[in-house]
Amino acid sequence: MKNSCSWPGENKLMIEYHDTEWGVPLHDDRKLFEFLLLDNAQAGLSWQTILNKRENYRKAFDNFDPAKIARYDKRKIASLLNNSGIVRNRLKVESAVTNARAFLEIQKEFGSFDTYIWQFVNGTTIRNRCKKLEDIPATSPESDAMSKALKKRGFKFVGSTICYAFMQSAGMVNDHLTHCFRYTQCG
Repeated sequence: MKNSCSWPGENKLMIEYHDTEWGVPLHDDRKLFEFLLLDNAQAGLSWQTILNKRENYRKAFDNFDPAKIARYDKRKIASLLNNSGIVRNRLKVESAVTNARAFLEIQKEFGSFDTYIWQFVNGTTIRNRCKKLEDIPATSPESDAMSKALKKRGFKFVGSTICYAFMQSAGMVNDHLTHCFRYTQCG
């Protein structure tokens, strides 16, 4: 039996996410946008709820294609608000469209979202050395700066806590517990 973080519990989907994705340094713009959209949707909810709806999100939001999402109109937003497979919160759905547009502007300006977003950690994963779940922070100076910068560029639902969760999912910060087998694997 391998030592692991305890937060996935016994849920197979959560375990798979922990074991294969969470904390892995990510440099693919489409996947970065996916995690940004999903972390926005998570605000006030559990990650397990969002992970259970992930495939529905993938279908509803054109496989997380920011160029397509940026073109969503009121009719498409209304259809999303009737989709029981996703979180049907008007502000969150509308923020996905707003954020897709801002995301594309960053790509245009910096060549990629990856180039822009990784500057908040100087291009290197921050390795925390947490021994128990209570030691894992909810925010950091880097997530504070990211939040402020993204809001300035027009992003919505990007408070520091959401930005920190995004940093964890995108591997910008390694918050696997030190005894977890993934801690050293995620660098």
